[in-house]
Amino acid sequence: MLLKNNILKFVLSVFCVWSLGCGQDSRDSKNPKLVIAIDATFVPMSFLNDQGDLDGFEVDLIKAVVKNAGFNFELVNVEWGGLFGGLITKKFDLVISSITILEERKNRMAFSIPYLQSGVSVLVRKDISNADSLEQLAEIKATVGAQINTTSYYFLQKYEGINIKTYEKFGHAIIDLANKGNDGVVGDSVQANYYFNKNKELTQNARFLGSRLSSENYGIVMGKGNIELKQKIDASLKELLKNGTVQKLHDKWNLGEFAVVPSSE
Repeated sequence: MLLKNNILKFVLSVFCVWSLGCGQDSRDSKNPKLVIAIDATFVPMSFLNDQGDLDGFEVDLIKAVVKNAGFNFELVNVEWGGLFGGLITKKFDLVISSITILEERKNRMAFSIPYLQSGVSVLVRKDISNADSLEQLAEIKATVGAQINTTSYYFLQKYEGINIKTYEKFGHAIIDLANKGNDGVVGDSVQANYYFNKNKELTQNARFLGSRLSSENYGIVMGKGNIELKQKIDASLKELLKNGTVQKLHDKWNLGEFAVVPSSE
């Protein structure tokens, strides 16, 4: 009888522990941890700092947005080429990496309201003095670099005479420009502006073709069918736009005049 009682106590204790564990899972399901993917190669938007930690305007922004929305979260650094695939296969819940809101992308994924308006800018070598536009670069059959599968890359494809040189990272295109490996680089205005101002050699040997050649709205990306998540992210972001948090982050990271924080309306 004593043995049976001990066995019964053991079974009950295991059941209690299991029940507590289930209760914890249930609480977590009400406040799930979002997995957020970001390509940390886009200074000053998202990058790895000297301590090896994720840093930048978009890192600060997405942390503020999800915390304000009441979510736990995990940030993961993913190369650009794997962002959309991981989102579609539900490996990630959110993606933020200066992704332009495009109608064709809306067929596969959902976007938040815009958090920043930027666009495409062109840096060209100063020794190419006979060109002041992409049209003129096309006429002289210039080689122009861009990060592959970005809006800058697709923007270049409209100019048939340009030889497009692709790079996995925008920074590689900039290095190639400094070393005369290409004639110019097309990229996001914020990123081009940052590299231009931070690199003395680039400042001395390159110039902008005008200022900004396009206007693009950036949004946080999520699964197309997750309506509840979109509503919460939109509401949180709208509040942060309205109370000035996004503008403060813009100023903190010195995004410059090429990038504009949209209205909360």
